[in-house]
Amino acid sequence: MATDCPAWAPPLLAIQFLTRVPVPAVSRLPEAAIKAGLGRAVGWYPLIGALIGGITATTFVLAQHLWPTIVAVLLALIVEARLTGAFHEDAVADFCDGIGGGKDPAHARQIMKDSRIGTFGAMGLVLGIATRAALMFSLNPAIAPFAIIAAATFGRLLTVIVMVTTPPAPAVTSLAKDVAANIRPRDTALAAITSLPGLLPFALVEPTAFAATAVAAAIFINWFRALVIRKVGGATGDCVGAAAYAGQLLMLLAATAVTLPR
Repeated sequence: MATDCPAWAPPLLAIQFLTRVPVPAVSRLPEAAIKAGLGRAVGWYPLIGALIGGITATTFVLAQHLWPTIVAVLLALIVEARLTGAFHEDAVADFCDGIGGGKDPAHARQIMKDSRIGTFGAMGLVLGIATRAALMFSLNPAIAPFAIIAAATFGRLLTVIVMVTTPPAPAVTSLAKDVAANIRPRDTALAAITSLPGLLPFALVEPTAFAATAVAAAIFINWFRALVIRKVGGATGDCVGAAAYAGQLLMLLAATAVTLPR
């Protein structure tokens, strides 16, 4: 059938969706197969997040041998932004503009579509990146790589959770909406499984921080879902991307609070 998606396609589609790494193989798929495959690709988001986090952590660790920690943090974030195309950072800016400046859900969605960044978006983006940089700088060096990889993994897992728990915004045609419409229960289960390589090492090293992140995430998801429905009318791609960034901050906040040398 034209809508069939080969088994090899979803992980490659996840790479294409979450990074700027060229994936020529998927371009040969029929449009219907790509549309179906993008829904199945969410099952691979956490694993791709772990790979992104691994590159960020590796850059951070290697750069520390040559430069001060704050420089290593900034270089790691630069490399990651180049790898992902600042995908989630763009969503954070649009989300903050829409939530902060929208008079009603329709107006908020209209603002999010605007490519320009307003005051709320600029402040949200600057504070979000600054907070992440400060948390990475403050991490205990012994667990920093584990925490960075776990945070990147958890952020993408939170993306999947938000997509399956929050209804899409009405009157919105977007790639994110198409993805959410094609997610199956088995894809959500696969996301939980593919999150294990990125999360388990940190959970074993710092179980208290991992448990704190899980509790904080449960609270955040309920609050975020209510906020998005009230202010935007439902989830959009920018809402989902902002949730991914928030997930990374939650993990890093817990890791820093629990592991910071006293």
